[in-house]
Amino acid sequence: MSPEQPVAMLQSFFQSGQSLTQAYLDFVTKQQLSMLLPAAAPVAQPAQLSMPSLEPFAGFQRELAAQHAQLWQTMLLRKTGEVAEPMVKPEAGDRRFSAPEWGETPIYDYLRQAYLLNAGYLTKVAEAMPIADGPTKTRLLFLTRLYVEAMAPSNFAATNPEFVKTALETNGESITEGIKNMLADLDKGRISMTDESAFEIGRNIATTPGAVVFENDLMQLIQYSPSTDKVAERPILLVPPCINKYYLMDLQPENSFVRYIVEQGFTVFLISWRSATEEQGHYTWDDYLEMGPIKALAVVKEITRVARPNALGFCIGGPLLCSALAVLIARGEDPVESLTLMTSLLDYSDPGEIGALVTESMVAAYDASIGKGGVMHGRDLSSVFSALRSNDLIWQYVVGNYLKGKKPAPFDLLYWNSDSTNLPGPCFTWYLRNTYLTNNLRVPGKLEMLGEKVDLGKIEVPNYIMAAREDHLVLWQAAYLSRKILGGPSTYTLAASGHIAGSINPASKNRRNYWVNDSEGSLTPDEWLAGASEKKGSWWPHWLAWLGQRSGKKVAPPKKPGNRSYKEIEPAPGRYVKARA
Repeated sequence: MSPEQPVAMLQSFFQSGQSLTQAYLDFVTKQQLSMLLPAAAPVAQPAQLSMPSLEPFAGFQRELAAQHAQLWQTMLLRKTGEVAEPMVKPEAGDRRFSAPEWGETPIYDYLRQAYLLNAGYLTKVAEAMPIADGPTKTRLLFLTRLYVEAMAPSNFAATNPEFVKTALETNGESITEGIKNMLADLDKGRISMTDESAFEIGRNIATTPGAVVFENDLMQLIQYSPSTDKVAERPILLVPPCINKYYLMDLQPENSFVRYIVEQGFTVFLISWRSATEEQGHYTWDDYLEMGPIKALAVVKEITRVARPNALGFCIGGPLLCSALAVLIARGEDPVESLTLMTSLLDYSDPGEIGALVTESMVAAYDASIGKGGVMHGRDLSSVFSALRSNDLIWQYVVGNYLKGKKPAPFDLLYWNSDSTNLPGPCFTWYLRNTYLTNNLRVPGKLEMLGEKVDLGKIEVPNYIMAAREDHLVLWQAAYLSRKILGGPSTYTLAASGHIAGSINPASKNRRNYWVNDSEGSLTPDEWLAGASEKKGSWWPHWLAWLGQRSGKKVAPPKKPGNRSYKEIEPAPGRYVKARA
């Protein structure tokens, strides 16, 4: 190699860094978050980022050029057949390049390391962008991550050695199967994440015995059959999110939250939300309150003759339930004995990545297209949630299903995740505007619902707030803020893992851990965690002990669901949950 060649190589790498920066900036300035906007929305598009000067990034470019030169030199010195220690490694937990084929051939080893260098570089550029506005910066980082993860060499047949190996081992059969899988998914309109033939609602998931005892146009109310000789006299109403099917709380018997509560001697009622069709496209947030938790509480009281049931809201079921309780309190009622919130937000000041994606332009677009009537399709919401974790929920299935021609393994959580639910447009747009966009729900008297000025601070019953430490949808610190909004004495528990796995953590498996701290809500989230005690296993028994103290004495269980006024309509799980969006 002549003396001039290293200099020329460094110049080439530096120019490549400039080109990469320019291409990236062009992407983020032109990207309009079209995945979050309804088609042909007759409103202005979101404001674009102004093109910054490239000069502040020159240091990053020089660093990138030096790293690429070092990587190239390392590859030139590598001996044939030698498996070398990589110069740059993926972050912990990144399994995209863990197969041995990536390190056995210099070409593929170079591709993965060059990609990781470029990915790290673009992330640094995004983090260093001169943007003061927090939500805008978060949107930029989100777009950068989408861009970086989409461009991984593992996602393409020509640059993935696992694709080549599998094709050779199967004499090309994997390519045929991959095409079949892709065509089948195109027909379904979504990527397959699990073997959906392995599950059936009512057969091996959502099987806890019970009956539908009431229904209206938006929900069915299920009462579960007792399984113990005695039950707590005070029942509990579960309000799941209206954007998902309820059976996340009643999966297979060994991991069913509902079955666990029933088996511990509680009478359980649960709302099964209907997936909206065009006929339900006119319903509003007020309709969901009146026809959902408010009506369900009234039916529970009539069936059990208990004036104040316990109540639990999960995810978006939390703000729905709290809004309904605030309306009832404003009407002069005393609706519940206690309140439990699972991974729910009441204060949206720190809504995480998804909150930063909600802009005035986006909400205005939805207002114009479906705000007066129409349906927000569950598949569109699902695509947004998947994009928040695209490596886990998109690209690993693109590689497995299409490049390797494999069928995904059966997994009940992913079956549920693929079973999306439609929402009426007026309800959806009201929720976006008054929570993520303006954060009005937490402000006393700011919002009027069903003709009443609501104040969540007047919900003065004991509350139990559960959050998950790795939750990317409801940040645990944000869930903690509910303690400062609600008026009653508060117990806060932090579970390990994420939004779903942290919530649905069966006590029988004794997995993971959780943190507790008896301190009052005056502490900051970090202060609370610093003084918390770590406990092994599921948080379920801790919550159930708390609930038992607020559930009265033990009494004889009801002979069957319902009563003379509310007879069994059909066995659980009911037909609403079986309807596919």
